[in-house]
Amino acid sequence: MMLPAALLLLGAVTAVVAPRLLARADWVDREPVVALWVWQCVVAAVLVCCALSMTLSAAAAWHAVGGHVFAPAPRAVVEAYALGTAGPWAATIAVTLACGGLWSAAMLVREVIRARSRRRRHRAELLVRAPLLPGEESQSGRLVVLEGEQPDAWWLPGTPPQLVVTTAALSRLKGRQLDAVLAHEQGHARARHDWLLHCSAALAGGFPQVPVFAAFRDEMHRLVELAADDMASRRFGRLTTALALVELNEHRGVFGPGPAPQAHVPQRVHRLLTPPDRLTAARRLRLTAAAALVPVVPVLLAFVPGLRALG
Repeated sequence: MMLPAALLLLGAVTAVVAPRLLARADWVDREPVVALWVWQCVVAAVLVCCALSMTLSAAAAWHAVGGHVFAPAPRAVVEAYALGTAGPWAATIAVTLACGGLWSAAMLVREVIRARSRRRRHRAELLVRAPLLPGEESQSGRLVVLEGEQPDAWWLPGTPPQLVVTTAALSRLKGRQLDAVLAHEQGHARARHDWLLHCSAALAGGFPQVPVFAAFRDEMHRLVELAADDMASRRFGRLTTALALVELNEHRGVFGPGPAPQAHVPQRVHRLLTPPDRLTAARRLRLTAAAALVPVVPVLLAFVPGLRALG
């Protein structure tokens, strides 16, 4: 029974080839929302390959598992998978992949717990630095303004999310620049980018030796900012959004000579000031549909023996 090995090979090929193809593609920065979807589909395909390989290996190694997996299937379908021909490696693969799945879930739970702990700590700090006014019951749904000498603005996820702005930022942001910052952060909240960041961080932290997960995390951090920039620029213009970025980050030295800790900010400003042509709606639809098919391929591969037997 070579199907579990074939699924693992397909997952490995996807993990190696797909990031390289995306790195060479000329449309990723032009369509960050589509790129976010493609990356999610690629990682989902890798995980589906591992899950299916684990299931079939466990079914081949233990009759009890195989009985549950193939309970509603006709005898011809069960015989097509040749579960009895599996070698001693089936149990090893199943246990290894199951441990990997449990480890991934544990890393995600750890990431969510840490994020919630940080949120609670930040909200407690906000209550100290910006206490509630008489008659206010909570900070829910309001813009929080903090005294600060450095211009800054950030999004605090939660229910509901909040935008925190310093007084220095309010004095520097002119005209509709503050509205553009608000739209940028609201874009993060509406798209639930925090969950994308949590999942990518959990996979990269749990499996640091797997390059596709590290690339997934790095691209999620970059692409969510580009997507939020586009949301703000569509409402308030690219120039306004670019100027707001400059005002909020100029004091950090990111535009000066030498390496900067946030080198992506000048790239975002340049992208806003020299916008590339968007893809046509038809091509965006084709890319979205093609990406959605990537996780379907391992499922179809897993069903090939059964479909042949039924045919």
